[in-house]
Amino acid sequence: MIDIRFLRDNAEQVKTAVKNKNEKVDIDAILALDEQRRKLQFQFDTLKAGQNKVSALIARKKKSGEDAAGLIAEMGKVAQQIKEISEELSDTGDKLDMVMLSIPNLPHPEVTVGASEASNRFIREWGTKQAFDFSPVDHLVLAEKNALLDLQRGAKVSGSGFPVYTGLGAAIERALINFMLQYHIQKHGYTEIWAPFIVNRKAMIGTGQLPKLENDMYHVEEDDLWLIPTAEVPITHLHAEEIMSHKSLPVKYVGFTPCFRREAGSYGKDTRGLQRIHQFNKVEIVRFVTPETSYDALEEMVTDAEHILQALGLHYRVIELCTGDMSFASAKTYDIEVWAAGLQKYLEVSSVSNFEDFQARRANIRYRDDDGKLRFIHTLNGSGVATPRLMIALLEQYQQADGSIKVPPIIQNWLNYRI
Repeated sequence: MIDIRFLRDNAEQVKTAVKNKNEKVDIDAILALDEQRRKLQFQFDTLKAGQNKVSALIARKKKSGEDAAGLIAEMGKVAQQIKEISEELSDTGDKLDMVMLSIPNLPHPEVTVGASEASNRFIREWGTKQAFDFSPVDHLVLAEKNALLDLQRGAKVSGSGFPVYTGLGAAIERALINFMLQYHIQKHGYTEIWAPFIVNRKAMIGTGQLPKLENDMYHVEEDDLWLIPTAEVPITHLHAEEIMSHKSLPVKYVGFTPCFRREAGSYGKDTRGLQRIHQFNKVEIVRFVTPETSYDALEEMVTDAEHILQALGLHYRVIELCTGDMSFASAKTYDIEVWAAGLQKYLEVSSVSNFEDFQARRANIRYRDDDGKLRFIHTLNGSGVATPRLMIALLEQYQQADGSIKVPPIIQNWLNYRI
């Protein structure tokens, strides 16, 4: 959420940012609602001050034995006015709070302005595309030959987009999760969090998932609870309504969760195999930092995610997203795309974003700086990495001519344990 005072003073800048993010928000209507709320607040405060002043006069008249009936009758009318204005003020304030949630975060000034991924900026790449002396096949062919996946039975149990991993496939999935968790803990100094997989509405609003993305989420209507789309939601909300000490910063968390997304409107788009599914596993890294350090932290987190792919020996590239391809809540985002040799294309496996104070304002996460002043914290998150597309890249890069797969040594280490 942006600051309403910033909106009043920088309306044109916000309008431009909304347009550049391909969002549709009537900023003038929001400002008009804000003006209405302020006028009502002025009327309420004025009437309340007058009521208090006359109430004190009535008390003095009663004490001295003077007649105060006229003033009492007049204050009865004022009290009714105050009640009506208070109700209107509350209603207007609620409406303003709701529409303020529809304003996206402002992109960082250095982010490229563009309408789609065509304007994204290439930053760097690591490694080279795998060369084969045979025609590589995609992960579905490999999964079937090696009995790694059972998509048909997954669809029977839950529907399309809910994969079942079997045998070695399940073991590799579990090994990838453990490997990434331990790597971030041991190499990068993150603290592991095992968070709930279902959250309340406040957590979803605080991280910017609601109301914008409500149609993409799985909702338990009876309890008004939500299956998480990413571990970012519960982990970020751990510190909602808190005042953190600057001495405790930065805070660095890593957590594994399954993630659930309806992917409304995406049917038919990259849905083959594991490319776009409704339930998937992800290891997420989250940081809480001071505003002065957040962009250094962003670069560090991108490097943290890259280290995972380097350890697995996978060729990838880093892309900086343009304004029109960024998420609703992000101020700046890098995507890391890994090369899938069988599909012959790059797949996004990690997205690392700086939200600045956007989420912190919505969730009321603050810290007290060196001077004792309360300030909103900056939050960042990144996947390190989502396992389905990582599985695709691994299977397709390490495939053999006979259709078998060779598990990378660092993952094989996790599979060698014997009881």
